[in-house]
This record gives sequence, C-alpha cells and structure tokens, in this order.
Amino acid sequence: MTMSGTTSGTLLTRWAAPMVRWARRKSPWVLHYNTGGCNGCDIEILAALTPRYDVERLGILKEAAPRHADILLCTGPVTLQSRDRLRRIYAQMAAPKWVAVIGSCGCSGGVFQGGPNVMGGIDQVIPVDVFIPGCPCRPEAVIDGLAQLLEMI
Repeated sequence: MTMSGTTSGTLLTRWAAPMVRWARRKSPWVLHYNTGGCNGCDIEILAALTPRYDVERLGILKEAAPRHADILLCTGPVTLQSRDRLRRIYAQMAAPKWVAVIGSCGCSGGVFQGGPNVMGGIDQVIPVDVFIPGCPCRPEAVIDGLAQLLEMI
C-alpha cells in the first residue's frame, strides 16, 4: 500500500475513528440552556456538578459556548420567546451533537402546558436523544441520563 492518495486517508480514518469516538465518550462538554422553567431542574444540574455527586468523574465538563459543546442540556418548556434562541444555539453546536432534556417541563411542557405562549416540550423544536423526567429531577437521575447518553455516543 502507498501512503498517498485515498489509501492513506482510508488508513487514517480507520485508525482515527475509534479514537475520536473514545475521546467523545470520555470527555463530553455540556452546555446548559433554560427555555423558561422554574429553575428547579437547573439547581439539580448544578448539584450534579458539585463534589458531592461529581459528574466530572464521567469526564463531563460544563461549557459556556455552544461552539465547543457536545451535549445540550435543556430545561423548561419551549416558549414562543425561547424557540428561536434554542434553534440558534442548536445550530451553532458542531456535529455530532446530542440533546438531553431534563425535567417534566422540558419533556412535555409540564405544569406550563396549555399556556398561551408555551409550545410544549423541547422535542417540538429540536431533535432530542435522552429524556430525563422528574419535577425537579434528582441529581442521580441527571447522572443516570447522562451515563445512558454516553453509552449511545
């Protein structure tokens, strides 16, 4: 085999693809976005990041920029005001990207469902990979949902 043309590219792809998948699974960066809920689930996400629950042991790091994030953590129902922002944040994330919805409001609209400016759950606007129900969901449930998502990656 020669190291020029498509042969070297194929070898590099075969060698690098498993390594890239391993790196994505072992060190995902998450971005948190609240579309307009009560902030109960947001507090539980922050609790999962504290040393007591230590979600960093799974390699998960919180990121502030959508361009650097691998996983989007969404809480709250989608409102007419947050719909376009959510789509923009999702579009700014580099592929491959995953979405985890946390809390009953994000899953289905929750207690806000039927409101005049509430569209429903996050899946009404962007594709969702993992639903983590609860009102508010416990940090253990957040960690379990993220672990399931990491298995899918």
